[in-house]
Amino acid sequence: MKRLGLFILFGLVLLLAACKEPAERTRPAELPAIKVRTQTLTLSDVPAQVEVAGTVKAVEHALISARVSGQIVELPVRVGSRVKKGELLMRLRAEEIDARVNQAKTQLAQARRNLDREEKLLKVQASTPERVRTLREQVQLLEASWREARTLLDYTYVRAPFAATVTEKMVEAGDLATPGKPLLALENSRALEVVVDVPEALVNQLSVGRMLPVTIPAAHIEISAAIREISPTVDPATRSVRIKLDLPDNPALRSGQFARVGLPDASAKTLLVERNALHRNGQMEQVFVVRDGRAVLRLVRSGARYGDSVEILTGLEPGDEIIVEAAGRLHDGQPVTVGQTESAQ
Repeated sequence: MKRLGLFILFGLVLLLAACKEPAERTRPAELPAIKVRTQTLTLSDVPAQVEVAGTVKAVEHALISARVSGQIVELPVRVGSRVKKGELLMRLRAEEIDARVNQAKTQLAQARRNLDREEKLLKVQASTPERVRTLREQVQLLEASWREARTLLDYTYVRAPFAATVTEKMVEAGDLATPGKPLLALENSRALEVVVDVPEALVNQLSVGRMLPVTIPAAHIEISAAIREISPTVDPATRSVRIKLDLPDNPALRSGQFARVGLPDASAKTLLVERNALHRNGQMEQVFVVRDGRAVLRLVRSGARYGDSVEILTGLEPGDEIIVEAAGRLHDGQPVTVGQTESAQ
């Protein structure tokens, strides 16, 4: 029994030695120190912005109506049609205008024949200067009447006032057109603008030509647009001033789209880091901070971009020393050697 107890004790010792040996062999080696450039965070002044909602609209737009009454006998356009300036949009039939033109033409021709006859008689002393003068005045009046009738006849041809796209059609061929009744809506989709109402308290900071950030989510467009027009009056109902900003020609832009316009406000203080310091890992944003000579991983949430700097909303505090550049790949807890330290501006 005594010998059996010795064998059991010896076996336990061997087992413990075998378990301890792999643990010692798998212990990770200490990572080498790596040289880094750091930045000490301070609060920086950045321009604050207020966003207001606006609408994309065509600079040139018009509701087309007829100048005379008549039945629509020709309507060669449809919604979406592109038309050139002066191109026919519709033709009206107005028989009374046709009759008026024919009547004025006939009367003018008769008056000219009478004047020609009297001028010949005057040469042979068979008429009087007064008679000739009266007929000349009559011809002038009838010429004016004929031009007026021709103008009315031209009004039966409704033409595009500028190059545009037909965005709405309120009538069809056969309908009756009357003066003042909207028939078609036209927009020049190649010249667009953003129309926005700005609170009166912020208008004094704006001027014609100033660039403002504009975002149009539906078109996935973020641009800077110049102010083209500022209304000189304040709307008493909304206490706002209407401004207009020019937009570049872009096929993704459409009239009526929603837009956001950034307006300058008082400056604010925030933490800014260089873009190189921010690392992305999937949906997470990470920054390395120096603590006791080691790189410590911090999860952060970024905000606006200002040139080569990024706003940090959460995860860092003023005074933190963050790593901007490293001589190699960094790991959480790795020893670092600070080569250069800068202060955030």
